[in-house]
Order: sequence, then structure tokens, then C-alpha cells
Amino acid sequence: MSVDVGGTLGRARGCGLTTHLVRASPLAEREARALLRDRLHTRPALTDDLIAEVCGDLGIPVSAFPRVHRPAPFEPYPGTADALRSLSRETTVVTLSNVACPDADTDGLRAHFHPWISGFYPSCHLGYAKPDRRAFLTIAAARGTAPDRLLHIGDDWQCDVLGAIAAGVPAVWISHGRPAPDHTLLVEHGVAVANDFPDAVHHILALPSRSTA
Repeated sequence: MSVDVGGTLGRARGCGLTTHLVRASPLAEREARALLRDRLHTRPALTDDLIAEVCGDLGIPVSAFPRVHRPAPFEPYPGTADALRSLSRETTVVTLSNVACPDADTDGLRAHFHPWISGFYPSCHLGYAKPDRRAFLTIAAARGTAPDRLLHIGDDWQCDVLGAIAAGVPAVWISHGRPAPDHTLLVEHGVAVANDFPDAVHHILALPSRSTA
């Protein structure tokens, strides 16, 4: 089972690199975030050429790119640890997140969630960012399972739901009380909806027994 991090398990207490760059760019937020997913979130290290490329695409000066950046501390949502503890008794849980390499604080996440999460897969290490179907397929291959035996949980409709569907991976959407953008798609692909992560785990554990990776 793969789980998104930011917005699903908790939130960063501070401004991440992506948010900083989105705020600095004159582009619409949606366009800037999509660009960063493709350009920045799939690269394992920052280089001068990458920074110049990203800043050019965002329409900001290179001086606006913070050269020194530390990941903001991660704050789990209430009930997340207990839900992960319960879920890990039934299946293997890994993370699948979109994140720039300076913000990929796997040690910090491990401190919060060990031993319930068995592996951490940030996009900057995978080389693929959701909703690219290859991100999900890479996780399935790494865990030795077929895509339709993987289950993904996340709060971003495009990245976590549409991306999973494109890869043939069942999904649970964390709505946080938002209406679904496409109810027909939910029904056609059997996407479950939960208000938050503990609610998603409650739903999953209530399902008839099945082997999930």
C-alpha cells in the first residue's frame, strides 16, 4: 500500500521550496506547481543548470531561488500514528510523495512513523512524480506486486487519484470534506472517498479480507 505524505499524513510547519517558488512566480499557481512537478520534483540534486532552467520557466530571477534551504518540520495530523499502527498490522505501507530533493526529509518522516512505514519513495529519488503513471508502476515493481494489488491513498485529485487510475492502481481519495470533482469517475473506477487518513484506514480495514501490497 502506498500513501501520500503532505496533506494526507500531515503537513510541513513552514514554507517548503515548492511553495516559495510558486509564490515568487507570476504564473498561475496550478501552472507553476505542474511545472515544478516535471522539472524539480524528479531530480535527485540541485545543480546550477537545473536552478537556471526552473527559474527561467517560472519567470523569476535566479537570485529568487533559495540556495540554502532546510526542510520544514513535519507535523502529523491527529490520529495518523494510531491509524498507521493499525494499518501496518494488515499490510506493508510505503510512502509515495512529490517533493523537491531539499525537502525530502526521509529521516524526519522515519522518526515519526517507524516502524509502521516500511519504505519512503519521494519523487526526487524515483525520477517520476505523480500523476505520472510510472511513479506508481515503479513502486509496484519495487514491492514485487502487480499494480492492481497495490492500493494508493492521497488527497490530491490529479496526482493521487487520476495518476493511480492511469497506472491501474486502486485509490482512496482523502477529501477533507471537499466535493469530488468527478463522481462518475469515482464509480467507474471504484475510488473510495474518506474525510481523512484515519477514516480511510477504517474503511480499508472494514473491507473483506484481501492481500494488499
